[in-house]
Amino acid sequence: MSSQSPYHGHPHTPGPGAAPSGPAGGRPPRNGLGIAALVLGVIALLLFWTLLGGIVLGLAAIVLGIVGRRRAKRGEATNGGMALAGAVVGGLGLVASVALVVAGVSFLNSDEFKNFEDCVNRAETAADREQCERDFNRDLGGLEG
Repeated sequence: MSSQSPYHGHPHTPGPGAAPSGPAGGRPPRNGLGIAALVLGVIALLLFWTLLGGIVLGLAAIVLGIVGRRRAKRGEATNGGMALAGAVVGGLGLVASVALVVAGVSFLNSDEFKNFEDCVNRAETAADREQCERDFNRDLGGLEG
């Protein structure tokens, strides 16, 4: 048995006494964008129900993920998969947030909501407003509150 390290000579592992080197000519890897993309993507997915969380952070994750992936392809970073995952998760957060905004706008522009709004504006008493609520719930499909 040889006392030599089993990793000596492996292209990604330095030999005994050698300093580790990163990609692209010995510089340390520039992995910050890939990490930031994944972190922002996860936050965007968790906060998709907010405008800031889903849309802004989702877009930021996509952009940082693409730039981080390009760095990895050029050999400047070692976390291309993380950058890609950040872009994908950020995209999911963005899509979910946009879908929620579209659904909300669609609901607010619906005839049922407009009827409810008109009813509440004309209501003079609390009993009238409660009747508006009952009518609105009925119009939405039999929800009773």
